[in-house]
Amino acid sequence: MSYYFAKSLDLPFDEAVAKTRQALAEEGFGVITEIDVQKTLKTKIGVDFRPYLILGACNPTLAHEALKLEDKVGTMLPCNVVVQQTLEGRVEVAAIDPAASMAAIENPHLAAKAVIVGDKLQAVIDRL
Repeated sequence: MSYYFAKSLDLPFDEAVAKTRQALAEEGFGVITEIDVQKTLKTKIGVDFRPYLILGACNPTLAHEALKLEDKVGTMLPCNVVVQQTLEGRVEVAAIDPAASMAAIENPHLAAKAVIVGDKLQAVIDRL
């Protein structure tokens, strides 16, 4: 079982980020965190790195339902979506498959919610 969904795009990086944000919104997700890995690595350790952005996506309704089922599930939230420039000059968008990550928690009700979230994240990738 793979732990992510991904798609390679032939778009400029900024356009791929904008399309990803739009696709997330269309599936009910908001971006609540954003990590610019390229900037962070340059600032913190002086390393040059390709454009690489981690978007923390959250569907508030589904997150609330999951938190009611498992109070520690917040350690696995939000759902990360990576937009990165590949070495081949394309842009890849990858989203976590929550069913894979939530498999570590033995709660069938949570597993069912993870499948719903995973279906939505797969739909995000499919929209790109």
